[in-house]
Amino acid sequence: MNKQKIISKRDLLRNFIVTFFCLFLATILSYMMHILGGYTNNVGIIYMMAVVLISRYSSGYIPGVIASFISVICVNFVFTYPYMAFNFFMEGYPVTFFALLIISIITSATTTHLKEQSRILNEREKLLMEAEKEALRANLLRAISHDLRTPLTGIIGASSIYLENSDAMQESEKTNLVSNIREDANWLLNMVENLLSVTRIRDTGAQVSKHLEPLEEVASEAIERFHKRLPESIVHVTVPHEFVMVPMDATLIEQVIINLLENAVYHSNSTEPISLSIFVSDGYAWFEVRDQGVGISPERLDTLFDGYTSSPNSSYDSHKGMGIGLSICKAIVTAHGGKISAANEEHGAVFTFTLPLGENAYE
Repeated sequence: MNKQKIISKRDLLRNFIVTFFCLFLATILSYMMHILGGYTNNVGIIYMMAVVLISRYSSGYIPGVIASFISVICVNFVFTYPYMAFNFFMEGYPVTFFALLIISIITSATTTHLKEQSRILNEREKLLMEAEKEALRANLLRAISHDLRTPLTGIIGASSIYLENSDAMQESEKTNLVSNIREDANWLLNMVENLLSVTRIRDTGAQVSKHLEPLEEVASEAIERFHKRLPESIVHVTVPHEFVMVPMDATLIEQVIINLLENAVYHSNSTEPISLSIFVSDGYAWFEVRDQGVGISPERLDTLFDGYTSSPNSSYDSHKGMGIGLSICKAIVTAHGGKISAANEEHGAVFTFTLPLGENAYE
């Protein structure tokens, strides 16, 4: 309650200062015009501008309405003959008086109304952003329950088999079990990195710290990190011939590329090489990841980036769920001002995302 009173007093003081300053400035300008050239016909316009400024920078309707009355009185008392005296009954003046008063009040009310509408729209945008964050959080929780359960189950099962039957197992079987455990552990590590990435975006209010980064180096670093996890996978990379700098958070964009490449490996059901193509067009840097696999179920294309795997038994999800990774890819790309999409081709699927080039893209 005390806080609301303090805020109310501050608003009242601010309204008084704004009203006084604008009316004082309008009076000084009008007086200078009156002294220098006698251009009193423009005095009403000057005061009307003051009313608009007061309505714009004060709170509520009252300051603008009060300023309208004061403006009309000043025009009559100071700048209308006989000077320094009220004369509301001279010929033609009542019409001018009421016209100026009504115009000033309407202008004040309109300006205040537009300002209030702008405030309401800003609040709605904030609510929508919060709703989107909540939806993202809910989708991530659903995706985590699916995506993390599978590798954890695999690790527990493989380690149990190893511990219970190690004496009777051949070396090749042990190696296979340990390899499966390592693969699932790497997948979990990737999920943790994804969660850390989306946490960074959320902590900064969906804003990322962007710096000019060379496309070729970002792609090279992403491929290097990808091959550390999946050394046997083959990726064909195509980058622009010219040296292109793109504003981005390099670590986050590398994470997007790695996620898309890993999805192509795990969900395409194909051992054919993957391609990563990067090119520049229409003010954007375009990234395309293609596989030569089974493609994506058409009914899933519209909800692919929602973070929830609705059909975990589908062919494209046969290894591990891809919902959380794609959801985070969308969050990262959107935070950069770009877009991400997926489509089926004649042989396999293609994932595409864009990043705005901004200024000074070419060096």
